[in-house]
Amino acid sequence: MRDSTATRIVLAARPTGAPTSDDFRIETFQMPAPRNGQVLLRNRWLSLDPYMRGRMNAGRSYAAPVEIGDVMDGGTISEVVQSLHPAWSPGDLVLAHAGWQTHAVVDGESLRRKLDPAGLPVQTALGVHGMPGFTAYAGLHEIGKPQHGETVVVAAASGPVGATVGQIAKLHGARAVGIAGGPDKVAHVRDDLGFDVALDHRADDFAEQLAAACPDGIDVYFENVGGKVFDAVLPLLNDFARIPVCGLVAHYNDTAPPAGPDRVPQLMGAILSRHLTVRGFIQRDFIALYPEFVREMGQWLRDGRVRYREDVVAGLENAPEAFIGMLAGQNFGKLLVKLD
Repeated sequence: MRDSTATRIVLAARPTGAPTSDDFRIETFQMPAPRNGQVLLRNRWLSLDPYMRGRMNAGRSYAAPVEIGDVMDGGTISEVVQSLHPAWSPGDLVLAHAGWQTHAVVDGESLRRKLDPAGLPVQTALGVHGMPGFTAYAGLHEIGKPQHGETVVVAAASGPVGATVGQIAKLHGARAVGIAGGPDKVAHVRDDLGFDVALDHRADDFAEQLAAACPDGIDVYFENVGGKVFDAVLPLLNDFARIPVCGLVAHYNDTAPPAGPDRVPQLMGAILSRHLTVRGFIQRDFIALYPEFVREMGQWLRDGRVRYREDVVAGLENAPEAFIGMLAGQNFGKLLVKLD
């Protein structure tokens, strides 16, 4: 085993603006060997998520940047190949954070949970039953706090976080308005996911459509995007509205501040006069809720009360192209790379 090779994708350069294929490099390396307390993993599924774009930058953020030459960061579904940790055995399928590579050695204590291949599809632990689903669950539970009859608006509603936000809001008795890009995604949000209203942010009259869809204003806005979507939402926010800020994908590739007048005074004025709660968060802020989420979401999925869609790419070598496309909105559902 030690003489065999594995494959990894490393950060070759820090992007300026949108990433390109030149910012990544594929390498082969000698299969690592675990030491005491460690396990050797064979990665079977890789999650591609928008937060990874921020990890490519050198600036301050909520997590350390990926260094040039290091393996790209990412969640994985992995099979234990060799274990020197008492909790794990060869053949176990586990939720890990082993990055963009075919094999990895990790500390056994870092593995997040064992997966049952006879239960829910194991790759859902990277999507609706994993970090994206928990992000939706925790952000709504702790910040959004939707009440029966309230209006919840979510951007990127066809993506793994937004799709879950709207469906959980419905389970709380709220009214869900989803915003997506393009007619196919809008139809999916409305017809497959069961949102009350789905709107296309690309429409010329999007702001007018959103106002018509929210005649009683907006009580919770789950922010995944920023940009012109937030511009249309801001005038409709009710007194005491809650805004969980999960992501700002419209700005991840920005190289300069947006053009136009300084709108910070307008935003701060609205926060003050309408008593708004605006809180940025990372899902691990609420990690104490994770066991509850795993149980409750698992039951919702088994009962068919929460639905999901996956966009699967085959082969580790295709991860960079898929990631670049995701940042441009080309994926449809939770983006996964199947390594087998």
